[in-house]
Amino acid sequence: MGAIGVEHRDARGWSTIGDLGHVDDDGFLYLAGRESHTIISGGVNVYPAEIEEALEAHPAVADVAVIGVPDDDLGEAVHAVVQLTDGTADDDALRDALVAWCRERLAGFKRPRGIDVVDALPRTPTGKLLKDEVRRPYWERGAAPDGR
Repeated sequence: MGAIGVEHRDARGWSTIGDLGHVDDDGFLYLAGRESHTIISGGVNVYPAEIEEALEAHPAVADVAVIGVPDDDLGEAVHAVVQLTDGTADDDALRDALVAWCRERLAGFKRPRGIDVVDALPRTPTGKLLKDEVRRPYWERGAAPDGR
């Protein structure tokens, strides 16, 4: 497997835009995310795409963004911002269920330390998630609001 990373230039001088992924032995390309979205938590690179995929599989989650938020001990902590499916109530039981869901599917260092619920995640008219807009308020205030 070969890694695909930032600053790669081909023979024509074309470069990537920070996409991260790998090509398997059969030639299939798997994207892991963007370098700018990589969370560095305790010196470990955490790729949000895998965590987002796990949370999107939960029946109560309509949309999700996983970001790194400031953390005094780790540098960044994994944090999930979710939009719930219509009719799903945001309460402690649901948050506990999402944490348990992640515990069953993700390694400990990949599990969100906090989960916030929003009415809708910001997207462009074509549907691209504006992850920098999701991330900005956490870095401006310096920490995740719920402290989880």
